[in-house]
Amino acid sequence: MKKYSVTVALALFLAVLSVSSLFIGVIDVSLAGLLYADALQWQIFLASRLPRLLAILCTGVGMSIAGLIMQQLCMNKFISPTTGATISSAQLGILFALLFMPHSTLWGRAFFAFVAALVGTWVFVFFIQRIQFKDVIMVPLVGIMFSDIIRGVTSFLAYKFDMTQSLSSWLVGHFSLVIRGKYEIVYLVVPLVILAYLFANHFNIVGMGRDFSQNLGVPYNVVLFFGLSIAAAITASVVVVVGSISYIGLIVPNVVALYKGDRIRGTIFDTSLFGALFVLVCDILGRIIIFPYELPIELIIGIIGSVLFILLLFYRLKHGRRAIRLEKKRSDSL
Repeated sequence: MKKYSVTVALALFLAVLSVSSLFIGVIDVSLAGLLYADALQWQIFLASRLPRLLAILCTGVGMSIAGLIMQQLCMNKFISPTTGATISSAQLGILFALLFMPHSTLWGRAFFAFVAALVGTWVFVFFIQRIQFKDVIMVPLVGIMFSDIIRGVTSFLAYKFDMTQSLSSWLVGHFSLVIRGKYEIVYLVVPLVILAYLFANHFNIVGMGRDFSQNLGVPYNVVLFFGLSIAAAITASVVVVVGSISYIGLIVPNVVALYKGDRIRGTIFDTSLFGALFVLVCDILGRIIIFPYELPIELIIGIIGSVLFILLLFYRLKHGRRAIRLEKKRSDSL
C-alpha cells in the first residue's frame, strides 16, 4: 500500500493545482462568474484557460515519457530529448517547413518536425554506439555538442533566409499563445504514451543490450527504432505547439527512479504525474512572479532544471563510485 501512496499524493496535488491554474491570469475568471453564466468569462475559459491547462498536462506527460524511453533504450540516465538532439532537430524541421512550405498547416510543420527529430536522434544514437568509452557523462556531452551544431545550422539558415522572427516562437517554450483550435495536435501525446506502456517490457529488454535482446528473441533494431520514433513523435507534437522546453525528459524520470526504480511499466504512471505536475508548477510560477506580466516557462524550467540536473549529476556519480567500490570488494573476497 505504501508504494501507491506517492502516486495518489501526486494525483491529488496535480488535480488541486490544475483547478487552481484555471483561475490564474490577467483577466479575471472566477467560479462565481462561470456559475452565473458570464459570457466573457466562459469565452476566456473555453478558448484560453482550459486549452492551456490541457497543453501543459500533455507537455509534461509527453516529454517525461519521451525522456524515460530514451534513457532506457540508450542505457544512460542523462539522455533525453534535450541531450539527445531531438528538440533541436525538431526545431530545424520546423524551419524547413517554413522555408519549403511557408503556407503549411500545423500538421505539415509537425510532420517536418517529426522527420527531422527522428533523423537527428538516430544520428546521435549512431554516434554513441560507436563511442568506445561510454562514460555516464561522455554520452550526454556528445548529445549536447551535437545539439549545439544543429542549433548553429538552424540559426544560420534562419538569418540567411530572414526567418529569425518567424522561427522565434519555437525557440523558447511558452503557453501564452495556446488557444482553442491551434493546440490540439498535442493530443497525439495520449496514444503515443499508451503505445509506450504497451511496449514497455520490450524497451526494458532492449535496454539490457543487443546480445541480451537477441537471446530472448526480441528484434533489437526494430524495437530501438520504434521506441525512438515514439520519443521523436512526442517531441515534435510538443515543440510545434509550445516551442522548446528543456530538462523535463531529463529531470523527471531520474527523480521518479530514485523511489520507484527503472522499469518503464512500473514507473510510467508516476513519471507522467510528476512530469505534468512539474510543468504545471513552473507555469504557475511564470504567471505570478511578475504578475500581470508572464515569464516564459522555458526560463523557469531552465533555472529549476539546471539546479536539479547538477544535484542529480553529483548523486549519480557518488552512488556510481560506491557501486564500483562494492563490486571491487566483492570480487576481491572471491
